[in-house]
Amino acid sequence: MKKFAVYGKGGIGKSTITSSLAAAFSTLGYQVMQIGCDPKADSSSNLLSGRRIIPVTDYLKEHESYPSLTEIVSIGYNGILCVEAGGPTPGIGCAGRGILTTFNLLEELNAFEILKPDIVLYDVLGDVVCGGFAAPIRNGYAEKILIVTSGEKMSLFAAQNIYNAVANFKDRNYAHVHGILFNRRNIPDEETFVQEFSARNQIPILADIPRDSNIQIYENQSKTVIEGDITLPVSRKFLSLAEQLIKESIE
Repeated sequence: MKKFAVYGKGGIGKSTITSSLAAAFSTLGYQVMQIGCDPKADSSSNLLSGRRIIPVTDYLKEHESYPSLTEIVSIGYNGILCVEAGGPTPGIGCAGRGILTTFNLLEELNAFEILKPDIVLYDVLGDVVCGGFAAPIRNGYAEKILIVTSGEKMSLFAAQNIYNAVANFKDRNYAHVHGILFNRRNIPDEETFVQEFSARNQIPILADIPRDSNIQIYENQSKTVIEGDITLPVSRKFLSLAEQLIKESIE
């Protein structure tokens, strides 16, 4: 089982990229599980035709008993297993606690042993890497971290904070930053800024995702571009990234 955590600034396109990558892995024949680690609980929307699933935290609030796996795991595009952690009402409680609660519950339910995913993707809000949001890094859930960034100042600022947070755990055999997913916004000198970030931290740019209108077109239909049209150049980008990540995990 290969486990990747996808981090990045809120609004940078993490969920779109994570879902497209999940769809790409599944197209290559792998059983994929995507776990949304954001209180908005919308990580898997493009894999479920826009259908909202009950987040783990909401289920636990509404029921006295623990759920079964079928009650918190939904089947999306091409058999992808979708879970949403959810979180507290905005302004009340710790958002990261929902992630910890979800991870503990999945362990108690033996989710990975029963469902046997080949690939697990954690879609994690990365503006603040503390508490529950750091769980995939420090608790052994993820093996590799992918940082999504554009060349915009605040996106790179968040990316640097994520990298620094991971570096704090480098002596503990926790997850490490595997590379950058460059999600273009087409601002001036964007490629230069991202390349400088890459060189400064000595982490590679694994994928260069263009600002392609097809992504938005299919997102408006609650689909990934993989589901929408697998022959598109941008779809091939995600397939190539998935193939590369698998190859690197085997080597």
